[in-house]
Amino acid sequence: MFKRICAALLISATPGAAQEVRLNADAARGALKEASLLTNIDDEAAPQDYIAAARADYRRLLTVLYAQGYYAGQISITVDGIEAANIAPLAAPRAIEEVRIDVDPGPRFTFGNVQISPLPPQTIVAEDLGPRNTARSARIQSAVSGSIRTWRDLGYAKARVTDQSVVARHADAKLDVAIVLDTGPRLRFGALNVSGNENVSDDRIRQIAGLPTGTVFAPSEIAAAERRLRRTGTFASVALTESKEIGPNDTLPINAQLSEAKPRRFGFGLELYSIEGLTVSTFWLHRNFLGGAERFRVDGEVSGISGETGGIDYRLGATFTRPATFGPDTEYFLSGEISREDEPEFLLDKISVETGFSRILSDDLTVRAGVGILRAREETALETREYTLLTLPLDATLDRRDEPANASDGYYIDLDATPFISIDGDIGGSRLFGDVRGYLTLGEKEALTLAGRVQVGSLLGADVAEAPADFLFYSGGGGTVRGQPYQSLGVDTFEGTETVTTGGTSFLGAQLEARYSFTDDIALVGFYDFGQVGTTSIPGEDAEWHAGAGIGLRYNTGIGPIRLDLGTQASGDDAGQDLQVYIGIGQAF
Repeated sequence: MFKRICAALLISATPGAAQEVRLNADAARGALKEASLLTNIDDEAAPQDYIAAARADYRRLLTVLYAQGYYAGQISITVDGIEAANIAPLAAPRAIEEVRIDVDPGPRFTFGNVQISPLPPQTIVAEDLGPRNTARSARIQSAVSGSIRTWRDLGYAKARVTDQSVVARHADAKLDVAIVLDTGPRLRFGALNVSGNENVSDDRIRQIAGLPTGTVFAPSEIAAAERRLRRTGTFASVALTESKEIGPNDTLPINAQLSEAKPRRFGFGLELYSIEGLTVSTFWLHRNFLGGAERFRVDGEVSGISGETGGIDYRLGATFTRPATFGPDTEYFLSGEISREDEPEFLLDKISVETGFSRILSDDLTVRAGVGILRAREETALETREYTLLTLPLDATLDRRDEPANASDGYYIDLDATPFISIDGDIGGSRLFGDVRGYLTLGEKEALTLAGRVQVGSLLGADVAEAPADFLFYSGGGGTVRGQPYQSLGVDTFEGTETVTTGGTSFLGAQLEARYSFTDDIALVGFYDFGQVGTTSIPGEDAEWHAGAGIGLRYNTGIGPIRLDLGTQASGDDAGQDLQVYIGIGQAF
């Protein structure tokens, strides 16, 4: 008989099965109930299922007691008064009236003598393993696994437990622990053995992986090599494993098991804005263009279809990228584009070529630098001209969003600088632009997400008349201020007796959203956008501004949320008079 018996937990069952399952325990009741198969058994279970669950519960409940520091516990599971351990699995009765689980946890143990050796340099036994601390089994496991992990970080890849002694001193309610580790030799990376690849060469895979053969073993280098291979998009699966055997001269070969993805892919997109019109885009991608995981992508876009903002715009571009060029984290790129922009304030025909390198400094930080040349013919109210520009595009991106296509937490920062000069020296300057986004989800149900975006732009060294038309800044439309007509805010320039509207030499904008999810798939959005275009290179100085506000709806799909935004002007004499509609895939930012 136990000294104390707790109230029973009752679970009804179908005829032929148990009518009652009683759990009696005066400690760790919640954890025992959660771990027990019997207390969670299906109502329609057969008697054989109850017997099987009961026999499994002995070990499961004992594990719970150890995890809570009880090492002298007694467990009794009876089926109609017969101990379940004495009932053969195939000898279950035809019917069961009652299953009873009685748990006497006994005294709670604390740690006695704890030894883990050898410990890594400058490491001591954790404080939670000291005297007077509850002897939870998980703390022992954590300390041992942490020691092995540290030894591996120091290059001892084969560190393991060779002997262990765990003794419960019942008289003192103490638990003595002695763990012996074998670190093995300090190892260096051996060869990377590649298998599973069909079209990508072994040499290119080794270059992309960047495993530092000959250097001291480090698990972080294996993880980095896996990330580099996955980042190419060429492989459907990547797994790097350590060889079971140590190679010559204390080296450890690494095995790369790969599966290549289908090399070709295509896609398309649609966006519809009530003022800007319809935008149709498509792309074609080859993931292994030259047999070395190179990517070749062709993009096409037609926008402004049936729009009210100038004519139809066209763009056709191609990009070639080669991973692991001058190092595993440096990618070479070559891109070209032909485009026509028929905007309300200018008509621009352009062809451009750009080449350079992008460097991945960390999992979330990438920098990019290149050189480019573009040839353009530009028609504005000021003049018609042709020019050739040399550019030096520079970019840095820090992306710490939880999900780029539908972020709910984290932030994103993109900084861009493009110095430029014309071949004849008549045009020169630098275009600077920054885009900062942040996301915060509130509440226990994580239903409300606050999202904010700030955009800042500046054009240095060139005034409105000198700068290329597409280097100037406008505000209005889906990318800046929803609710305001597309590129409706610029600056007025006097040309003789006429007033000509052009883009500005600075921009300051903000977009704020509150997204509330009613279900996993449907969310309601409220937004307020602000934009400011200035006549100087200092954002916010000598600038006109406007604002827009509205509501939206999001419906989550496998390719991202479908977005519907309804916006109107929130400033000026025409505030609230017009309604702009924006439809697309993905969040506005």
